[in-house]
Amino acid sequence: MLLLIALSLLIGVLLGLLGGGGSILTVPVLVYLAGLSAKNAIITSLIVVCLTSLIAVANHARRGKVCWTTGLAFGLTGMIGAFLGGRLATYVPDSLLLVLFAVIMLTASLSMLRNKKTPKPAQTPQLPPQKPCPRHLPFIALMLDGFLVGSVTGLIGVGGGFLMVPALNNLAGLPMHAAIGTSLFIIVMQSSAALAGHASHMTIDIVLTALFTAFAIIGSFVGSNLSGKVSGRHLRRGFGLFVFILGCFLLYREINPPMIAQLKDLVIRHQDFILGASTILLIMLSYRIWLWAHTVQKNNDRNQT
Repeated sequence: MLLLIALSLLIGVLLGLLGGGGSILTVPVLVYLAGLSAKNAIITSLIVVCLTSLIAVANHARRGKVCWTTGLAFGLTGMIGAFLGGRLATYVPDSLLLVLFAVIMLTASLSMLRNKKTPKPAQTPQLPPQKPCPRHLPFIALMLDGFLVGSVTGLIGVGGGFLMVPALNNLAGLPMHAAIGTSLFIIVMQSSAALAGHASHMTIDIVLTALFTAFAIIGSFVGSNLSGKVSGRHLRRGFGLFVFILGCFLLYREINPPMIAQLKDLVIRHQDFILGASTILLIMLSYRIWLWAHTVQKNNDRNQT
C-alpha cells in the first residue's frame, strides 16, 4: 500500500511537471501491484488521469498557460477517437491489451529519449516575448492527430501527453509551458470520452481509485508548481529510459503461446473489421505524412526568404 501511494504521488508529479507521461505508469502499477485485470486497470487509470489532469490544468490556466482554441481543435476529435477506442477495448483480450500497452510504452520512451535541445532564439532579450497562443493554426492536422491520440487513450487508458506535448509544440507552435498546460486540458476531454466508451464493461474499486486519485492530485499540485521553475529535459530522458525498461518487461511477461493463440483467433473472427480499420488508419497516416512534409517545406522556404 505504501508503494502504491508513493507511485501515485510520482504519477501526479510527472503529470503536472511534464504535461503527461506519468499516467503511463498507472496501468502496470494497478495490474501488477494492485492485482486488477487489464480492463479494470485501464478504467481506473482513466479516472485517475482525468481527475488529476483537471486539477493540474486549473493551476496552469490561472497562469495563462492553456490555449483553449488549440485544445478544442485537438480535443474534440480526440474525444471521438477515445470513445471508439473505449468501445473497441471490449473485444480485445486482456493479455493483448497489455502487449499493446507495452508497445505504446516503448514508443513513448523513444519519444522522450530523442527529445533534443531546443536551439536558443536569435532574438535579443529586448524584443517582446512571443504570445503563448498563436492565432493561425493547422486545424486539419491538429484534428487528425487528436483523433489518433484519442484512440490510443480510449483503448489502453493513457492520457497521451507524451504524444500531445511535442505535437502542440512543433505542429501548433505553442511554447513548451503552454503546450504542457494545453495537453492537460485535452487529456481531461479525451479521458472523459474514453470512460463513456468503457461504460458497458466498467467495474471500479471505489476505495482503491479514490486513494490512488487523491495522492496523484497532491502530486500534480507539486508538479504544476515546479513546471515553470524546473527544466524537464533531463527528467524526461531519465523517465524515458525507465519507461523503456518497463515496456520491455511487459513484452517479456505477456508474449506467450496463449496470447499468440488469442491474437490469431481475434484476427480470424474479425478479419473484415481489422482490414477495414487498417485501411482507414493507413489513409489517415498517409495524409498526416503529406501534411508534415508540406509543413516542413513551407517552413524551409520561409526561413530562406
